[in-house]
Amino acid sequence: MKYVLVTGGVVSGLGKGVTASSIGVVLKACGLRVTSIKIDPYLNTDAGTMSPFEHGEVFVLDDGGEVDLDLGNYERFLDVTLTRDNNITTGKIYQSVLEKERKGDYLGKTVQVVPHITDAIKDWIQLVALIPVDGKEGPADVCVIELGGTVGDIESMPFIEALRQLSFSVGQDNFCLIHVSLIPVLGVVGEQKTKPTQHSVRELRALGLTPHLLACRSSQPLLETTKEKLSQFCHVPAGNILNIHDVPNIWHVPLLLRTQNAHNSILKQLNLLSIATPPDLRDWTTMAETYDSLTNSVRIALVGKYVGLTDSYLSVVKALLHACIACSLKPSIDWIAASDLEDDSAKLMPEVHAHAWETLRNAACVLVPGGFGDRGVAGMILAAKYARENKVPYLGICLGMQISVIEFARSVLGLERANSMEFTNSELPDNVVIFMPEGSKTHMGNTMRLGSRKTLFQTPDCITSKLYHNSEYVDERHRHRYEVNPEIIGILEEEGLKFVGKDESGKRMEILELPNHPFYVGVQFHPEFKSRPRRPSPLFLGLILAATGKLETHLKGHGNGSL
Repeated sequence: MKYVLVTGGVVSGLGKGVTASSIGVVLKACGLRVTSIKIDPYLNTDAGTMSPFEHGEVFVLDDGGEVDLDLGNYERFLDVTLTRDNNITTGKIYQSVLEKERKGDYLGKTVQVVPHITDAIKDWIQLVALIPVDGKEGPADVCVIELGGTVGDIESMPFIEALRQLSFSVGQDNFCLIHVSLIPVLGVVGEQKTKPTQHSVRELRALGLTPHLLACRSSQPLLETTKEKLSQFCHVPAGNILNIHDVPNIWHVPLLLRTQNAHNSILKQLNLLSIATPPDLRDWTTMAETYDSLTNSVRIALVGKYVGLTDSYLSVVKALLHACIACSLKPSIDWIAASDLEDDSAKLMPEVHAHAWETLRNAACVLVPGGFGDRGVAGMILAAKYARENKVPYLGICLGMQISVIEFARSVLGLERANSMEFTNSELPDNVVIFMPEGSKTHMGNTMRLGSRKTLFQTPDCITSKLYHNSEYVDERHRHRYEVNPEIIGILEEEGLKFVGKDESGKRMEILELPNHPFYVGVQFHPEFKSRPRRPSPLFLGLILAATGKLETHLKGHGNGSL
């Protein structure tokens, strides 16, 4: 196995995930099979219990793993299906070591960071690197490892040491280290400063790791004098200093790397030049340039809880992008904080309230994504009601689906106190959304209904089934602990709300539609997690087609639901 390690220095948030994904894309374009591992040095076992404001969205995998959002980048860029073990955390490592210690596996030895924790990290990496993630048999050729955080962070030290040992044990021809660093520009002169990178590389070398390539992040392309200075003081050949400057969209990053012959430097270091082919990125180039050339846009109102940090909805944004590009449009997302639509906001912040409603009314479609807790729920209900009554295309995901059921029960059934058990925290008769029977009320981590589950279509002539190529069923990823109350389904359907998709038991509602509406769809699953640049999620595609008045024509002209 060949390993490419991507580390970061100076500051966090430099785009190591996109860099690591792009390296994978270029190597894949050279005919190699690629897998990925993300190391998060935090003590949480996984990302499942973290607030979206803390760490961005929680990405969900087929096997139910709740992982870092960078694994979403890997899946979208490389078109692979990763496992929960492809995300290593300090919590997972320490938990596995302590379990062994309790069982007596260490035969009375004093359990220490070196060698026990570092050995556990190395073993985990080497085992997971062998798991095929591209649907083919046998292990990949190259494993791209991203080390989260910044070199020098106290929590990442055991991982740095383990990776130093790994580089030594696998040999020079099987290990390539790429260090991502920042080149800031200070003062009116606009001089590109190399000192932060010099210090970062010096710290990395002091820990026993020497970078083979530098990936320098900057707003503008690097000057040749800057490259020469970096080469001289960081002991990296000038040809191995890559510049990832700001680009119109992130799909240009693999093209930047290809243009700078990053693949040659990596392949040479890994002794793969003889088996690799020149990178074929024609499809990728077309995709990046197509997006740049688009002029028309569609306005999408995204009504959510966590709009203060757009990374909270990263996969939703990417799925909208994929769907819009398939329709030759640019997405124009209007972020609306759900609480700004509420009546209380009209009293406290009338201008903010008025602007939120004006934004909602000017949008071509409405999307209410997932979330937890009761903050902003009243605003989401108002958004769902507006979309339903004004025939505006609406997509509700997870909580967004439950919101549409609550709104329908209140407005159409006349159940003014209709609510979710999540918000009432009690078993009231008017709860149209209830806690799942198998859920845990005492533990938060890994207790939800997670991962890829089968949804069976109840009727072949529904919009959703047509969008999914007239399939009998669909596999999508879930992340929820509340569900629509099965006891109220009968009355809801009598009044016109149709549940067109159910789980295999037939008792859990998965997809709802409102007939006689251009597009009013709610889904309990998260279709955004499986959306890909060249294969947009059918539901997001349906939303954009409906927003532009093209859905009916599309469904008639493309019976298989494909563009």
